[in-house]
Amino acid sequence: MKNKIIVSFTLVFSGFIGLQAQQTYPFQNADLTIEQRVNNVLSLLTLEEKVAFILDYNAPRLNISSPGSAEGIHQALVKPPQMGAKPIPTTSFSQVYGMGATWNPELMKKAGNVMGYEARYATQNEKYKLASLMLWGPTTDLARDPRWGRNDESFSEDPFLVGTMATALTKGIQGDNPNYWMAGSLLKHFFANSNETTRARSSSDFNNRIMREYYAAPFQMTFIQGGAKSYMASYNAWNSVPMTVHPILKEVVAKEWGADWVISSDFLSIGHGVNQHKYFKTREEVVAAAIKVGMNQFLDFPGLIKVDLDKALAAELVTETDIDKAIRGKIKAALKLGLLDNSDKNPYKTIGINGESEPWNSEKHKAVALQVARESVVLLKNDKNTLPLNKENVKTIAVIGPHADSVLFDFYSGATPYAISVLQGLKNKLGSNVNVNFVPNNEYNAAVNAAKAADYVIVVIGNDPMCGTKNLGEAFNHDGSTKECLECGEGREGRDRQSLDLPAEDLAKEVFAVNPKTIVVLTSSFPYAINWSQAHVPAILHITHAAQEQGSAIADVLFGDYNPAGRLVQTWPKSLDQLPRMMDYDITNGRTYMYFRGEPLYHFGHGLSYTQFQYTNLKLSSATMPKTGSITVSADLKNTGSRDGDEVVQLYIQHPQSKVIRPVKALKGFQRVNLKAGETKKVTFMLNAESLAWWNDKISGWEVEEGSVKVLMGSSSQTIKLQNTFTVSK
Repeated sequence: MKNKIIVSFTLVFSGFIGLQAQQTYPFQNADLTIEQRVNNVLSLLTLEEKVAFILDYNAPRLNISSPGSAEGIHQALVKPPQMGAKPIPTTSFSQVYGMGATWNPELMKKAGNVMGYEARYATQNEKYKLASLMLWGPTTDLARDPRWGRNDESFSEDPFLVGTMATALTKGIQGDNPNYWMAGSLLKHFFANSNETTRARSSSDFNNRIMREYYAAPFQMTFIQGGAKSYMASYNAWNSVPMTVHPILKEVVAKEWGADWVISSDFLSIGHGVNQHKYFKTREEVVAAAIKVGMNQFLDFPGLIKVDLDKALAAELVTETDIDKAIRGKIKAALKLGLLDNSDKNPYKTIGINGESEPWNSEKHKAVALQVARESVVLLKNDKNTLPLNKENVKTIAVIGPHADSVLFDFYSGATPYAISVLQGLKNKLGSNVNVNFVPNNEYNAAVNAAKAADYVIVVIGNDPMCGTKNLGEAFNHDGSTKECLECGEGREGRDRQSLDLPAEDLAKEVFAVNPKTIVVLTSSFPYAINWSQAHVPAILHITHAAQEQGSAIADVLFGDYNPAGRLVQTWPKSLDQLPRMMDYDITNGRTYMYFRGEPLYHFGHGLSYTQFQYTNLKLSSATMPKTGSITVSADLKNTGSRDGDEVVQLYIQHPQSKVIRPVKALKGFQRVNLKAGETKKVTFMLNAESLAWWNDKISGWEVEEGSVKVLMGSSSQTIKLQNTFTVSK
């Protein structure tokens, strides 16, 4: 019966379906519920087509094709499928670590909107015809340890900050329409994925409470508050069970949080279940177990997965019913992306098809890229108001360092419309009236000589985000092991850092010795223990890689055309001695600002400004909060300096009477507030009882404790300006 049905579809181009106005099947009717439409699609598919749907999201007989995918953590990395094809030059924002440093969810939503729009444009525009509607991002992992090689892919070490920023980026990518997505957001990597060197076989071990309160918390926020429905399972195991097949995917992520649409394995992780984790004897066992917990997309060689699936079906390790349950989510994603109807309710279906120019070249998208870069700059030190510099007082400036004349990109970057280095940004800023002398290193004493002749020295140092490789494939040996980085303080995907030292800091020492007017610009993907620079250099700026406007942002900050307000998203230790062992995933053992022991180089939330802010008049709406209630916390914030600027107001809580171990401090709210010189604004936060709860395994649920709760408000986790206490009552 099914094979006799004739479907009236018009294939517009590969990967995206345009339908004729006539409706042939119920699933084409946008007025039906999503469940009705999914049921109809399932009723039409043969078992062979269902298997094909898992393999490549394709049912040719019904003209249902894949929406395609692209990396999307800080750029819509859209590229043709042909080997060696060049990616489209889309907008590239700061690395995720830098995006987090903006502490600005509204700006993250704008960045996500840029990425989603460009992915939709590349998919629907006749020039490109590239299926790229599922973006693999945002990364929602936590930067629990600065040695992690992929530290740059995390917004923060704090779960509330990560969840808030990932939620905002997801909303931007997917758009505001209640019925359709502009593009889909697929979160990476669920979960406890923060070691690289042994990631294919390692187990992240910790209890349910730490899972709920820390590692899974940002994912839960982004699923529930951000509307994400899809994700990628991580390589590692949790308590010895590989995440690719872990029951938590079904029992918690799907049942509790409703995220059961596109569930993907990470690349080649099926084989890891046999060869690395040694949890299964055969690949078909891995595939069957993964499908049974809801996985419906395998990043592997399709032909190999087809063999695995056929074997699993033949051995009755998996049934057609299991496959039906798994692919329901994929069908929902296709419907939400508007691929199975031609409804006028879809506001995104005309993007890129009406002669619209390429959006990555638009002033609108360039402006968002510049703003993200500017807001990501962290002023780490500014002794005696060294910065901002006055152009009138600069005749010669020396720009020194191996990273000064380029913008370095990472494995999840593609081509960009342009990229402005620090050197180019300074040249653009200063014009022909100032002599800008660039020297990459101190070979033949060149850097020292340039420094002697300069009014100011800008030393640009940091890490190589690709760590001596040209692409991700080069990072691995033929046996699957990872290649060493050239410096033990560098890291990347597949390789954790062995040190926090920055050898290039010696270059700063050499030029500082001959010119104390030396400013360090640290371009890095993670913390460095720059103890010497902090002790001696008068001013230090931090920015991450991959921002196409990196140089413009640094030049704007150096010369005062932008007042910096970026904040650190991670605790920066003074040395490795302050860190627990790398594979200790129990954060209560001195990890992150919440449990850190000792005095770090820079505290979580640290960042300076060219102006000053005064906090006064902290008020609580009530002295008590019921266990199911909420209170508001407010204070007055005044810019007491002579420059307009942003302040990042941070709200932390403490539980001094708790019967269980609680964080020393825990972030529960933040706002990036812009104030003109002399202006005062009231800043208000809502604290609800749910946000104060801890996970109690004895009741398998959240518990809100009675007793006192201290509220702390300030400009960093260390710089607390105001505090008060309220009581949680019955």
